[in-house]
Amino acid sequence: MRVVFMGTPDFAVPSLKALIESQHTVLAVVTQPDRPKGRGKKEAPPPVKEAAQALSLPVIQPLQVKDPDFIRLLRSFLPEVIVVVAYGKILPIDILLLPKYGCVNVHASLLPKYRGAAPIHRAVINGERETGITTMFMDEGLDTGDIILQESTPIFEEDTVGTVHDRLAIAGAQLLCRTLDLIRRGQVPRVPQNDKSSYAPMITGADKLIQWDKHARDIFNHIRGMDPCPGAHTFLGDKMLKIWRTHICEEDCVQEHAQLEPGRILETGREGIMVCTGRGMIVIDELQLQGAKRMSAADFLRGAPDLSGMVLTDKPGRGGGGR
Repeated sequence: MRVVFMGTPDFAVPSLKALIESQHTVLAVVTQPDRPKGRGKKEAPPPVKEAAQALSLPVIQPLQVKDPDFIRLLRSFLPEVIVVVAYGKILPIDILLLPKYGCVNVHASLLPKYRGAAPIHRAVINGERETGITTMFMDEGLDTGDIILQESTPIFEEDTVGTVHDRLAIAGAQLLCRTLDLIRRGQVPRVPQNDKSSYAPMITGADKLIQWDKHARDIFNHIRGMDPCPGAHTFLGDKMLKIWRTHICEEDCVQEHAQLEPGRILETGREGIMVCTGRGMIVIDELQLQGAKRMSAADFLRGAPDLSGMVLTDKPGRGGGGR
């Protein structure tokens, strides 16, 4: 089939490459404009643009998807289907109705759960043990269209949002090709979504901050649900401290140290940095102090003063400590 592909981040790249290797024809790739990136804030192309250029595909970067000139350009390709994988913008009805077989979306959850911008992050943060990929026909709602195919994957204890993201990106590429094959053969299913939906809002700055008064299990899930991007953080004295990896020491007990405030460092050693939470205790295994590189807690402690008794807080300058 004749396909126009719309996508922007790393997650969409495996789907684009899978289409190129399939029997379908990619006519053009639509992605968002280049954005400032890094400390130098230099204009950088999105990952899908880089992949498309490497494959010698035409690339279109509209400033607005509602732009009539852009829609006319899309129509000139005569696509039979438009594939959308994490493009990042809601499409207008003029685009949804443009291709013969409609617009097909690859979404990183088992819809109707986790509609919205951050389904992988929210699934890991919420401690889900399973997530998956859905292909669907797009409509004017937010991830509300009829389901075509779904494939589930477990979320393991050792997973981070990064490892789940990578598995789902590959699974999504495979499911997309199966979906387009079914459309081409006229055998595609359409299953309306039920009303048991949930929402996965975009990750904000407030989401990055660790709330030490929560249950140890919730904190553990929060931290792995922010690794590798954007990272969960706290404050040690006046410096930001990103926490990358932890394990739970005691989960459901109300420990003998319950009188200590959440965030207080109980002890340090070869096992890491033990911290009191609202319920249970958690051990920091890997971290990154502001201005330094990511490192193991053991390496960090070799160059740090004794941190026992200090408090990790939600604002700089509280709790004491720092190097």
